[in-house]
Amino acid sequence: MEERFSPEELRLLKSLDRPAKIQAFLDNEVRYHHETACRSPRRVIRDRLAHCAEGALFAAAALDVNGVPPLIVDLEAVRDDDHFLAVFREHGRWGAIAKSNYAGLRFREPVYRTLRELVMSYYEHYFNAAGEKTLRTFSRPVNLHRFDHLSWTTAEDDVWEICEYVCTIPHTRVLTPAIERRRRQVDARLFEAGHVGAI
Repeated sequence: MEERFSPEELRLLKSLDRPAKIQAFLDNEVRYHHETACRSPRRVIRDRLAHCAEGALFAAAALDVNGVPPLIVDLEAVRDDDHFLAVFREHGRWGAIAKSNYAGLRFREPVYRTLRELVMSYYEHYFNAAGEKTLRTFSRPVNLHRFDHLSWTTAEDDVWEICEYVCTIPHTRVLTPAIERRRRQVDARLFEAGHVGAI
């Protein structure tokens, strides 16, 4: 994959040699936007714009360049948007990198024993504009090398095939139907905190 990037792009990605550095780049150098697109990491680098899916693809590419498998996971919600994570493991524990307009839906340290534990760390922070807690299911990790034939890292066209695939594969429920019926609205303070820095 590395040979597809320009020397400048590759230098940037190699400099992001820790998950926390990738997250800092997404937080500080890449603006969030609401455009309907699914752009490649090359376009994220060039435009310095990304939503959650594009941020996850960028993070996965940076992980891959630095020797970590490019894995993404889809979090599926009701009455809300899905959210994509780039996931990684350190010392047998799961962590995640993410771009979001909500403060609580971003980075997770690699301290979670299972993927489900990692996903559940997002539950309280995953809410819609009406204050409903909306997270319902999650996908298995998808290795983006399965899409190398699309040149997903450097494509100039949108790579919708990735988003469509990850959203349509089987997902695992996070709540039983009985628990779903008893769910509470998000706390007002957490709702306010989640919007810090939102655009």
